[in-house]
Amino acid sequence: APAPTPAATAAPTPTRAPAPPTPAPLPAPARAAVAPLPALTPGIGQNFDGIPVAGRMFLVKDGGAYFCTASVVSSPGRNLVLSAGHCLLGSDTQQVAFVPQYTRAKPQPYGMFPVLRDAGGHSKIWIDPRYRSQGVDRAATLDVAFAQVGPNSRGFPVEAVVGGNRLVTGAAYAQARVTLIGHPASAARPRVCVNRTTKFTSADARIPGSFLRINCTGYPGGTSGGPFLTRYDARTGTGDVVGVIGGWKTGGDKADTSYSSYFGADIRKLYEKAVAGAKAGR
Repeated sequence: APAPTPAATAAPTPTRAPAPPTPAPLPAPARAAVAPLPALTPGIGQNFDGIPVAGRMFLVKDGGAYFCTASVVSSPGRNLVLSAGHCLLGSDTQQVAFVPQYTRAKPQPYGMFPVLRDAGGHSKIWIDPRYRSQGVDRAATLDVAFAQVGPNSRGFPVEAVVGGNRLVTGAAYAQARVTLIGHPASAARPRVCVNRTTKFTSADARIPGSFLRINCTGYPGGTSGGPFLTRYDARTGTGDVVGVIGGWKTGGDKADTSYSSYFGADIRKLYEKAVAGAKAGR
């Protein structure tokens, strides 16, 4: 049987559909709160709750999990972190992520910021090509890496959330007061220490060059990449970064003395390359 014809009804008066609401922009993230550092005796490291601008770098390499330390460095894109070159060697196609102020009790207080990849699937990590080709000893003066990280799960860039340290190159090897931050792989909390730095020139022809040296107790594996900060501002939790744990013997062979490659013209060029690459998508 044919379908019944519906009874005629008056045509409704058309009404204009309301315009869809404009999505509200994400609210600006609240800047991370910075707790004061504990009272420190020069050269004596202490575990503490950390500072937002520094954190743990999580890496998967050769099927295993590895940890290093990294920190945010101010950049136009607000998306660069700084670590040691030896930490990130071999991570070009692996999973890498930065977690600011990681502690075992609060493993992601500001979220996780993954290292981005380019169209070819390679991590956006910048290491001096000579460090890659000559190795960690011969090119120990170039033990520095920058990485571009994506936003956290709320969509915020890392520097907008936790701030950033200012990269300083060309400073003196000898600094009267350096704040050293590191995240030991086996510890529940990061480590902090203050002391002066001195210039160390290697007598080992296999590891040539001059480095910053600092005596601070208790910086074992996992602290590589930790920042050497001058002019640390307790209010903002940031400072001028003049080094990272690495360089001579990838940071030293004793937990109580750490080293850094000298931040000179080569490191400035590497930073500028990272800034340009992050802006252009590498």
